[in-house]
Amino acid sequence: MTEQRRRAPVGSAALRELIEELAESLRRSVALADLSVGGIRASRHFDDADPARVHSLLQGRASSEVARHVLDQGVTRWSRPGFVEGRDDLGLLPRYCVPLRERGHLLGLLVVIAPDRSLAPGETEAIARATPAIAGQLYADHVLADAEKTREQKLLLSLLGSSPAVRAESRQRLLDDALLPDAPHAVVSIVQVARSQVSPGQVTTALSGALEGFRRTRSAHGAFAVTSNRAVLLQLADRPLTPEALREQSRHIMEALGARLDASAVPVIGIGGHQTGLADARTSYEQALVAVRAARRMPALKGIGSWEELGELAVLLQLPDRALNESLLPKPLRALLESSGGHRLETTLRCFLDQAGSTSRTAEALRIHRTSLHYRLRQIQEITGLDLDNGADRITLHLGLRIRELLVSLGASGDDGRHQAQAATPGGDLVGRAPGAEPQGRRGASARPGRQVPPQRTRARRDQAGQSVTAGDHSRIEAA
Repeated sequence: MTEQRRRAPVGSAALRELIEELAESLRRSVALADLSVGGIRASRHFDDADPARVHSLLQGRASSEVARHVLDQGVTRWSRPGFVEGRDDLGLLPRYCVPLRERGHLLGLLVVIAPDRSLAPGETEAIARATPAIAGQLYADHVLADAEKTREQKLLLSLLGSSPAVRAESRQRLLDDALLPDAPHAVVSIVQVARSQVSPGQVTTALSGALEGFRRTRSAHGAFAVTSNRAVLLQLADRPLTPEALREQSRHIMEALGARLDASAVPVIGIGGHQTGLADARTSYEQALVAVRAARRMPALKGIGSWEELGELAVLLQLPDRALNESLLPKPLRALLESSGGHRLETTLRCFLDQAGSTSRTAEALRIHRTSLHYRLRQIQEITGLDLDNGADRITLHLGLRIRELLVSLGASGDDGRHQAQAATPGGDLVGRAPGAEPQGRRGASARPGRQVPPQRTRARRDQAGQSVTAGDHSRIEAA
C-alpha cells in the first residue's frame, strides 16, 4: 500500500517533551491517558513499569479491562488528584492520577505509577507545577486535532453521500491532502449505539476511542466519522480484509465500547462488502446499513452483522419492522405450517431445498429411508398445491422459509429488540437520507434451491460488480 503522509498533531512533540521532563524529575514512569483511559502517551520506562504499562505501550492503548477498572473508580469526576487502586490479576500497580482540565473541560488524565500508594511531598509538588503546562499543551493539541478531524469527517461523509459530483470532489480532496490512499479494496463498517443512560458526549467519546486504533493498521488505512450515537469506519487495503479479520476487529470495537459505556448502550456493528477503492466506498456503506440492521434484528448474530454472510436475507432485512409480519408468508407455506405434522414437513422441505432438490442427500441428512422421504414430499405438494420440480414454486417456498426464519429471529429479540428498534428510528444518520426512507435492494432474492441460510450460519455471497443497495442521501443509520 502506498504510504500516506502522516501528520503529527501540532504541539505533540512539545507535549511529549513535557511528559519526559516530569518523568525525569520524578524518576518514575509517567503517562497521559485520554478520557476513555484507552489512548496513552507515555514517558520512557523506569524500574517501576508493570505488565499493564508494557501492554499499553506495545498495543498503543490500555486493555479494556484496565480501562474499565480505572473508570469504575470515578476518576473522570475527580476534582483533585488521588490514587487509583492496583489489581494483581491485571498486572496493574497503584497509580497517582491527576485530572487535567482547561477552561472547565476535562481533557485527560496524568498518571504516575506509585507502587506503594504514596508520593513524597516534593514529588506531588513537582507534579502540581508541571500540570498547568501539560494541560495547556494538551488543550492546544485537542483544538488543532479536532479541526483536522472535523475536516476529515466532513470529507468522509461527503464521500459516502448521494451526490456523484460531491463524492468525486471529496475523493479528490482526500487524495490530494494525503488523508487516505486510493487502495484497491474498500470496506465500510457502521457502529450504532442504542439510546444510552450516559450522555451523548460520553457516547461520542467512547465511539471515537474505540475506533481510533483503526485509523491505520498493519493491513489497512482508515478514517472514521462520529455523530451522536453512531459512527462509520472506512478502511482501504491492498488486499481484501478477510471475514475473520473484520469480525475480530468488530469484536475489539465491541469490547472497547463495553469498557467505556454501561449495559444500556447495546452497540451493534454492520460490516459492508468489499468494493473497489474510494470510488465505490458508498456501495460498501449501503451494504453496511443493511448489515447493521441485521445485527440489531437478529440476536443470533451477537451484535455483528456482515453483508457478505446475509445471502437472501439482505433483501428482506431492508423491509421496515412494521412490514415484517405473518402476512408476508406465502399462502401455500402457511397451509403447510398449519397442517398436521407441519413441523416435520417444514424440516423436510428446508432440508430438501438446502440439498438442491437431491433426494439422496436429503434422505441421508434427515437419516430416513428414501421411500419415507418421497412420501413426505408428496404430502408437501398435496398440502401446498405446488410442484417441487417447478423452479418458480421452489422460489415461493424458499423465500417463504426465509421470511419465517427472520420472523422467528425478531420474535426471539423480545423487548430488547423492540427497544433498539425504537431507539434507532427518530432522526437521521451519518450520511443523510430523509427520515423514514428505506434502502432499496437490487440484489434479487435468489432463493436458489437447496441453499438454506439459517440466521445463525449464513453463507457468504459476494455482491456482483455494479450492483449495490441504493440509498438516499445523508442521514440514516438510525433508520437502519
